[in-house]
Amino acid sequence: MFRGFSQLFNKSNKDLRHRIYFTLFCLGIFCLGSAITIPWATRVYDSLGFLEIFNIMSGGGLRNFAIFGLGVSPYITASIITQLLQMDIIPYFKDLKDQGYVGRQKINKVTRYLGIIIGFFQAYVLCVFYMNGAGVYEMLKTSLVMTAGTAFCLWMGDQITNKGIGNGQSMLIMAGIIFSMPRIFIGAYNGFITAGTYGTALGILYFSLFIISYLLIIVGIIWVQLAERRIPIQHANRSSSAYGAQQNFLPIKINSAGVIPVIFASIVTTIPATIISLMDNQKALDFVNKYINYNTPTGFILYVILILFFGYFYTFMVMNPDEMSKNLNERGGYIPGIRPGEDTSKYIGNSIGKLTFVGSIFLVILAGIPILFSAIFKLDSSVSIGGTGILIVVGVAIETYKQIESSLVSRSYANRRKRLR
Repeated sequence: MFRGFSQLFNKSNKDLRHRIYFTLFCLGIFCLGSAITIPWATRVYDSLGFLEIFNIMSGGGLRNFAIFGLGVSPYITASIITQLLQMDIIPYFKDLKDQGYVGRQKINKVTRYLGIIIGFFQAYVLCVFYMNGAGVYEMLKTSLVMTAGTAFCLWMGDQITNKGIGNGQSMLIMAGIIFSMPRIFIGAYNGFITAGTYGTALGILYFSLFIISYLLIIVGIIWVQLAERRIPIQHANRSSSAYGAQQNFLPIKINSAGVIPVIFASIVTTIPATIISLMDNQKALDFVNKYINYNTPTGFILYVILILFFGYFYTFMVMNPDEMSKNLNERGGYIPGIRPGEDTSKYIGNSIGKLTFVGSIFLVILAGIPILFSAIFKLDSSVSIGGTGILIVVGVAIETYKQIESSLVSRSYANRRKRLR
């Protein structure tokens, strides 16, 4: 790994270094915007409850009414809605999905506009709840500033995708979580040691177990992200028995959806509370906090079900067995012992389904450890959400590393070909 990254400093990889510098510059702007508060807005409560996940993703800016306080979380919510609409709910979105690249571009455009609308809605709900005594004009002005911050973050995410490294929206989420991580561990340290709830020795032991659990989460998510099953593939125009013939595989990851199910499940559990908050119904809000918040037993069960659901939903949306079978057949490939066509599609679908179940169970375990840990030791809600943050950070970091590594390998291969010529 270190040998590969040392190639970044070669003269031939100057443009790749510029892409990395550009990405770091944009992430720095995002962190700066998450720290700049809106002057006329007041600081919200120390505990955000169901809004804590948005606060973590925005680098803690939501708590202080920062310019980038909403980050790109409205875009994620809009992505969930548009992906659900593509499942034959609205024929227009289903047609766009079947149009290929052009359709995806239109869906992305709709998602961005919908994300800005949702961002304004979320900002106004936040202002109504936490800007006590403020007038309507002041709340609208604050909502517009925060919505403009979200629009700028979406634009900056596109710039990172096109001119930088990695997926721009994911990189901004990762930057916000990393920016919030010190506060999460400080909160755990205060809860175990400083608060005096436990003895000094016992508090240090519990805090050490807390750190170890996070390290295990990192190791676990790396294993889940990189593990895959390789289905052997043969081609009609190639001989597998030829000397030096290379065996081809169809790689299927254990968790093809990455950390997307955890992100979607975390945000979906906050949507009911957000809607009810606008209605100003305290009884309904108490019901949500008691039964839907995933720090409660029923909410945790719902959270687990949502992770499993989005694990299957997103995986089969990204990896369509029928399309994979069709592409394999068009290239003259087949799975030994399996008939091309419908049988191949069923075989690939069954393999994806079994692997997705295993991967989703691992995601449930990894995401549930910090929640259970915080519930047992009565820690702040941000500490439990920090486990979800670790999952997101590690997943995005792996994908970004693989993109840099593949770019370095392809450039090295191209340079060798030039030398041979």
